Amino acid sequence: MCGIIGFVGEEQAAPIILSSLENLEYRGYDSAGIATISDGKICLKKDVGHLEEVQQKHHLDELPGVLGIGHVRWATHGGVTANNAHPHLDCSGNIAVVHNGIIENYRELRSRLKSKHNFISQTDTEVIPHLLEDYLNDGASLEEGVIRVTKQLQGSYAFVAIYSREPGKIVAARQGNSLIVGLADGRKFIASDSLSFLKMTDQAIFVEDGEIVVATKDKVRFFNQDSLELEKSPGKIDWKWDEATKQGYDSFTLKEILEEPETARRALMQDKNLVMDMALGILRARQVVFIGCGTSRYAALLGRYVFSKFGGGFSPVIIASEYPYFSESIDSNTLVMAVSQSGETADILEAVRAAKRKSATIFSIVNRVDSSLARMSNKVLYLNCGPEIGVVATKSFVAQLIIFYLLGFAIGNKLDEGLDKLAAAPSWIAGNHRENGKGLIKLAWKLRKRKDFYYIARGTNFHIAGEAALKLKEIAYVHADGMPAGELKHGSLALIEKGTPVIAICPEDYTFHETLSNVEEAKARGAFVIGVSDRREDVFDKWIKIPKVEEIFYPLVSIVPLQLFAYHSAIARGLDPDKPRNLAKSVTVK
Repeated sequence: MCGIIGFVGEEQAAPIILSSLENLEYRGYDSAGIATISDGKICLKKDVGHLEEVQQKHHLDELPGVLGIGHVRWATHGGVTANNAHPHLDCSGNIAVVHNGIIENYRELRSRLKSKHNFISQTDTEVIPHLLEDYLNDGASLEEGVIRVTKQLQGSYAFVAIYSREPGKIVAARQGNSLIVGLADGRKFIASDSLSFLKMTDQAIFVEDGEIVVATKDKVRFFNQDSLELEKSPGKIDWKWDEATKQGYDSFTLKEILEEPETARRALMQDKNLVMDMALGILRARQVVFIGCGTSRYAALLGRYVFSKFGGGFSPVIIASEYPYFSESIDSNTLVMAVSQSGETADILEAVRAAKRKSATIFSIVNRVDSSLARMSNKVLYLNCGPEIGVVATKSFVAQLIIFYLLGFAIGNKLDEGLDKLAAAPSWIAGNHRENGKGLIKLAWKLRKRKDFYYIARGTNFHIAGEAALKLKEIAYVHADGMPAGELKHGSLALIEKGTPVIAICPEDYTFHETLSNVEEAKARGAFVIGVSDRREDVFDKWIKIPKVEEIFYPLVSIVPLQLFAYHSAIARGLDPDKPRNLAKSVTVK
């Protein structure tokens, strides 16, 4: 996720763009840059670092001109370097572009363009100014060029372009990523979030997929990809300032849970050749070992199951901090699958260093491009879910599951089939949010004084029991155990008394009847049973309905309502879910 802004007006643009970027930095903070037009030339300053650091070093607000674009980056393609920072230019330096999203076919476009164009970055974005350069050199206007470029792009994007030979105009396009136009007298904004300009105007027009925007200081025009002009009317943004910082949500945690349909879609946007290459590496390895911490470990447990289902092997999942005690079995024939959101967790990094000393191959699944883990790995798949500001992992867990499913299907030489099946995942998750939203609030308030929860499941659903219990512990400060349902009678059943919440994850799959038997045991001891299932049963005191999906995908749909339940439990107990006590987003000490 990145933040983009375009501005055209009557006063110096750079200070306004800088102020706007300060309100977008939650979307990215590893690099920043601004480009303006003055005296018929593009003026550009950009660098790595937080926006404040780049400003202190380069004085972004001193760039001349009344028109410009700006960007704050969360790297997805290419490391965190000055060359990879936005804006990006064409070969002539007359075109500048900022972009949010992922251009899925950038490799093909880059291969086609590189014979005539000089690429200086590793980003997917840079194909856009070079494509524009060809069209504008053939006589197209900036808006005509942008329309033609959009027909070449596959993936999700929102980008804004300026052209030194048309100095009073900014042009933008959207497909799959947010873009909004802000309107004020003598001022026009095009941005990824209205937060960027909300202090200056509350009049806005939302840009829809497939639309192109052309803005001057006096006028905004909209076109479709067939160059037909569209009629659109402005509306008023009703957000309060403090709400707008979280896009109207009460917390980043809730926002990120509700972003999961988009998260799933973005996680599917992988280089198929890379996925297949990694799958072949997994198949060729003598042994595969997973390492992870916390939520990432639970994702790895699913990965082990998926790899076993498609590849027939069985792999250990080792908690990263425990890895040194098992390292003697690692050698040059071992493939280590390291799973991490940040790529900076100390236990993970130490385990990977130890594995590399044994000449093991390192594959990683990570969110942060150019993280320490990514740099240490032989191959990397990125989650593409953008910055996760909430301390607890929610949307990143969903992305990790998607990646493991893709690798599993690739191991079975069924990647295209997997992509087709998983294309429905965003709708499964969105429907799950709608189905259970209000009921989970009531349930959280009903159980707000309960101090002990037990999550039970069997088979591949077991790791969801563990992850759901972890979420409740993290943000609601409640003792919660996640355990195999068959283990309940081997000790924990002694703790069940009247009203004890037992949450049973029991979809109608191969584990259903055995899990239901364990539910009956708990019910007989007085448990308040909450069933997470696609099938209602009389034994459930409360039914959390999930969609009926293929057996392997039940973990993906089961975790969603349980994340929401943890969130609402924190709220019902008067806690701040964004700032759980004693926890940090990335644990950088052992």
